[in-house]
Amino acid sequence: MNRNIKILDCTLRDGARIIDCKIPDRDILDISTRLSESNIDIVEMGFLRDWRKVVFKGNSTFFTKVEQISAFIPKKRNETIYVAFIDYGMFDFDSLKEYDGTSIDGIRVGFTKNNFETSKEDLIRCLKLVKEKGYKLFIQGVNSLGYSDAELLEIIRLVNELHPYGFGIVDTYGAMYVDDVRRIYGLIDHNLSDDISIDFHSHNNFQLSFAFAQEVIELSKGVRRIIIDATLNGMGKCAGNLNTELIADYLVRKRGYNYDFDSLLDIIDEYMYTIKEKCTWGYSIPSMMAGIYKSHPNNVIYLTEKFRLATKDIKHIMSMISPELRQRYDYDNIQELYRAYNHTKVDDKLAVESLKTLFGNRNILLVLPGNSIVKYKKDIEEYIEKNDPFLISANFITDFVEADNRMTFFGSTKRYKKAADREAEKHIVVVSNVENYCENDMVVNYESLIERDNEDFDNTMIMLLNLLRRLGITKFAVAGFDGYIKGKKNYFNDIQFEENRFETKYERITFNMRKMLKKYAATLEDKSSICFLTPSVYADIFEK
Repeated sequence: MNRNIKILDCTLRDGARIIDCKIPDRDILDISTRLSESNIDIVEMGFLRDWRKVVFKGNSTFFTKVEQISAFIPKKRNETIYVAFIDYGMFDFDSLKEYDGTSIDGIRVGFTKNNFETSKEDLIRCLKLVKEKGYKLFIQGVNSLGYSDAELLEIIRLVNELHPYGFGIVDTYGAMYVDDVRRIYGLIDHNLSDDISIDFHSHNNFQLSFAFAQEVIELSKGVRRIIIDATLNGMGKCAGNLNTELIADYLVRKRGYNYDFDSLLDIIDEYMYTIKEKCTWGYSIPSMMAGIYKSHPNNVIYLTEKFRLATKDIKHIMSMISPELRQRYDYDNIQELYRAYNHTKVDDKLAVESLKTLFGNRNILLVLPGNSIVKYKKDIEEYIEKNDPFLISANFITDFVEADNRMTFFGSTKRYKKAADREAEKHIVVVSNVENYCENDMVVNYESLIERDNEDFDNTMIMLLNLLRRLGITKFAVAGFDGYIKGKKNYFNDIQFEENRFETKYERITFNMRKMLKKYAATLEDKSSICFLTPSVYADIFEK
């Protein structure tokens, strides 16, 4: 049988981050020795850090020189390869000692997309230096999901030129699904030199690490050399990693490999359970949130431990962090977002129940901004006469019906302030992000009405639709909501909407609105019914 799979155990490096890499010297030696005796192919001993910034005093797997690692590698190595990990920018590559066979055999170098874009020449220099000094080179591009196909191909071309021992697919934030693994693996496998190993490193936020490992093994078809990263008992920050014992047992029972499963269990019994009494890892709802938002686990850990938030609150605050900032951690920024979130958070249970009572089983007509409500006023009035609906307008007060039969929904502070006649209204609903609302207004929770994965997530019309969905209302008519068309009058009142100022954004706004509306429409049941009384660029989305 062609044994093209190797297990890389990174317990002493990635797993140990959960305890700040503080491990007694005798335990480091014992674990590394017993992993080798268990026939694990590659053992990662820890990090190499810059000697000018880190002082190595022992009892840690944060090393500053390869010579320091020698004492923790068994004299009898069997066929095990020993490696260390360098985060680009956190080590002085010029201080790297020539390979002499007494310490590690290889070095894994991890770099971010920003490193590649801003420090490409120096990064290449450092990668070449590792090989020139005699070490096996492993290249790890952090967060493979963060690259487009074209960007990945550019990196692969560079990797082929450098010709390392291995190149990694890295699911840094535990955010991949099976289709992501297949797409990225296929792209790399098709373009990477045949004699370079593909290394797969996952995090278990979605409980998929073991499934991914099997998928990559299947995709290799017994031809491509594969390295699977894992840790004992899945040890690691937040959700943890793939379990070494799981993948070893799979390869023994399904593929005929010769890993010593019992020996691995002995290491777990002796070391992992003691660590787990002090630290927690494994699947949790917060770790799932880290995966969903492709976030550094420290952000979720901080929100969980610092503020003791409910899970849905963690979700909302995570969504407020920009995609770029999620990939690192800035606790000051999180505190600011926490304060902003609490400023808009309200308990709207009573408001929601009041609205359900107000609407009852009546027909609903949304009268939304758009010049068509002026142009087709007669048609709208005929519909009202025939169907006797309850009217809901957005960001302006309509006079199509008497005050008892209408409600105005405000999602914008600016529009709320401009509606000077609102105090005479009987039914005003404001979203909690609106400033200085009145005591008699019904207030609904801002975060429950938005989804931050779109640039225009806080559009008032989208928030109104989401509120109606919360109320269980999916049958209604719409007047207005024309959409933005360049060169045409798009608002019923030009004073309220500065059309010329926004003309350059019409195409983008329409694209984003259609994207959000399609997502909304996809959630509706078959019995839903949304009809447009006036022309709209969005009407086709709701046609059945």
